[in-house]
Order: sequence, then C-alpha cells, then structure tokens
Amino acid sequence: MEQALADILADILPRTAVPYHVILARICGALLCVTVIGIEREMRGRPAGLRTHLLVGLAAAVFGLLAGEVVRAPIYDIDQVRSDPLRVVEAVTAGVAFLAAGLIVFAKGEVHGLTTGAGVWLAAAIGLSVGLGFWIIAIFATLVGTVVLHLLYQVERHLGWK
Repeated sequence: MEQALADILADILPRTAVPYHVILARICGALLCVTVIGIEREMRGRPAGLRTHLLVGLAAAVFGLLAGEVVRAPIYDIDQVRSDPLRVVEAVTAGVAFLAAGLIVFAKGEVHGLTTGAGVWLAAAIGLSVGLGFWIIAIFATLVGTVVLHLLYQVERHLGWK
C-alpha cells in the first residue's frame, strides 16, 4: 500500500526539466502579460476580452511548457519518438488562427473583429513565449502590442480614421 501511494505521488509530481517554481512563474508571467492585452480589449467592449485572452495565453504557455518537458522527458528518449518543439508552435498558431477567424465578421460590406482576432493571436504568442522561457520576447511583445492597440487607436481617432 505504501509503495502504491509513493508510485501515485511520483506520477503526480514527476521530475521535470524545469523546476516546479519556474513552471509556476512562467504560467503567472504569461497571465500577467496577456492581462494587459485583455484589459485593453475589454475596455473597448470587444467580444474577446480579458477572460478570452487569459485562457488563450494560459493554454499557449502550458503547451510551451509541455513541449519543453516532452523533449527532455526520459520516457520519450527512444529512437521511435522524435520530439520537435516547433510542431507545438505550429499547432498553437493553427489553433488560435481558427479561433481568431471565428471573431472576424463580414457584415454590411465591412470587416469587423480583425484587431480582436489579432489580439488573441498575440496573446497566444506571448503565452507561448513565456511558456518556452523567452520572457524578454513576451514582455517586449506585450509592450509593443499595448502601444499598437491603445496609442495608435488614439492617433486614429485624432486623425478621424475611426
């Protein structure tokens, strides 16, 4: 019975390539970064707001973490299994592109939702960046994305484009 409990605990908390406290930091970091984008979209009353951006960023970070762990996991270190973390990037990109496409609407001769779709795509890229450990890329993308969404919106309004 004791051995069974130890086996279950070892299965729940296996050895990881990235320490658990770093995993937690990456998940929290991804959530903090995409919160900035999500709040901006929420303030504009867009269909994909804070919760959507948080879920997309969280999922992308988890996929990034899993990709890194699978590549380094001893159980997959056999000739028949080839790990390629770029496939995860491609899969996340394709999945989020599908989600973003659902946000884009063509009505009355006008396209709506392109910026929201792009924001969701950006949230996934930010989450994936942090999940894979590329914090600087994620932070810089968050800052630039915020400038594009907020400040350029103000410029467009000032110029009468919106």
